Amino acid sequence: MFAYYCNLALRSFGRNKVLTALMVLAIALGIGASMTTLTVFHVLSGDPIPQKSERLFHVQVDPEMLAGYTPGDEPQSDISRYDGETLLQQKQAKRQVLMTGGSITVEPAGGALKPFMLDGRYTTPDFFTMFDVPFLFGRAWSASDDDGQARVVVIAKVLNDKLFNGADSTGKTLRIDGHDFQIVGVIDDWAPKPLFYDLNVGTYNTDEQVFEPFQTAIGLGQSRSGSMNCYGPEATIDGTARGAPCAFAQYWVELDSASKADDFKAYLDRYSQQQHESGRFQRPPNTRLRNVMDWLDYNGAVPGDVRLQLWLAMGFLLVCLVNTVGLLLAKFLRRSGEIGVRRALGASRTEIFKQCLVEAGSIGLAGGVLGLGLAELGLWAVRHRPTGYAALAQLDLSMLLMTFVLAVCASLVAGLLPAWRAMQITPAVQLKTQ
Repeated sequence: MFAYYCNLALRSFGRNKVLTALMVLAIALGIGASMTTLTVFHVLSGDPIPQKSERLFHVQVDPEMLAGYTPGDEPQSDISRYDGETLLQQKQAKRQVLMTGGSITVEPAGGALKPFMLDGRYTTPDFFTMFDVPFLFGRAWSASDDDGQARVVVIAKVLNDKLFNGADSTGKTLRIDGHDFQIVGVIDDWAPKPLFYDLNVGTYNTDEQVFEPFQTAIGLGQSRSGSMNCYGPEATIDGTARGAPCAFAQYWVELDSASKADDFKAYLDRYSQQQHESGRFQRPPNTRLRNVMDWLDYNGAVPGDVRLQLWLAMGFLLVCLVNTVGLLLAKFLRRSGEIGVRRALGASRTEIFKQCLVEAGSIGLAGGVLGLGLAELGLWAVRHRPTGYAALAQLDLSMLLMTFVLAVCASLVAGLLPAWRAMQITPAVQLKTQ
C-alpha cells in the first residue's frame, strides 16, 4: 500500500502544482534556515575529544588576597608556576600537564623563506599522550628533557610540509627566537576545535604549530600569549618566575575514570588548606575541577548570538509549518469527493489517514532537498563572516541526514491535523453531491 500511496501523492502533485510548490517552498525555507543555524551550533557545541573528555579535568585553585573575597567566588582560571610545578611533583593523577601559549618566530635555514611568526605551546611532555595527539614522525620529549631545559621541539605537519616538503625532519635543527632546537617529533593533522585546553589564546581561530618543553621556553624567556593575573603586594618584573604571585599557566589532569574526580577534588582542597596554613594562600580552600564539556559550557564556548539565531530559526520553521498546515488542509478538503469515493469503496478512515500522511511526507522530502541547497547557501554566507569559527561551518554527514529527517518529520507533524480532518469526511454526503 505504501507504493500505491506514493503513486497517488505524485498524481496529486501533478494536479495541484502551484499549491504543492508553495508547500515545498515553505518547508524548504524553514529547513534551510534551521539547518544553517543548527549546523553552526552543532559544530561549536561538539565534544573536541569525545573518547576521553569525561576523564580530562581543568584544575583551579585560589591563591589570591583575602581582600574582596566572597565565599563561593569563582577562582581564576589559570595557575601560578609554583603551584603548577608543585602539583606536578606530587603526581596525584594518571597524567598531568602544565602549559601556556606562546608566540614564536621561526627562522628558516637557507634564506629561501623569510622569518615568520607562529602560535606555539610551551608544555610538559604528558600533553601529547593526554590529548591523544597523533605523531607522523618521531616522538614527544621526555620529562628529563623538560627538567633539563633541553632545546628540543615538536612541530605540526603543516610546518613540516612548509619547511621540509613533508619529509621526516626528526633530528634536524630549527631556529626559533634566535635559538637552535632539535626536532624530535612531527605531529599529524590535529587541531581540536574549540581549543578547549587554553581558551585564553583563541577558542576557534588558533592553530598551534610548534610545541616546546615548558621549562625550556620559560628559561629562555620566550614570548607568551594569553592572560596573566598577578596578585599580592609583591611587585614582580617577571610573572613567570618560580614563586612569582602570578597566574598564567593552564593545568590539566587525566584521571583513571570520571568517578575519581571527587577524590582528586578532595586532594586539591587539602593542598589549598596546606598552602593556607603556610601563609601562601590567604583564602580558605576554594578549588574547581571541571571536565572538558563542563569547562566549555562554563566559559560559553558557544557564542550567545549563535544560540539566539538557533531559536529564531526554529521559530521561523514553526511559522513555515503553520503555513504548511493551512495549505495541506486546503489541498485535502478540496479532494473531499475523491476521498468520499474511496471510503464508499471500502477504504477505512485509517487508510485515508495513512494516504494523507504519505503525501505530506513526500512534500517534506522534496522540501528537504531544496532546503539542503538553501542550508548550503546559508553556511557559505557564514563562512564569509569575520568570525573565528567561520571556517568550521561545514555540513557533515550527520547534519546532512538530519536535514532530511527534520524535513520529513516536520511535514508529517504538519500533516497530522489535515489528515485527521480528511479521514472524518463522510462518504454518503460526498456521494450525494457528485
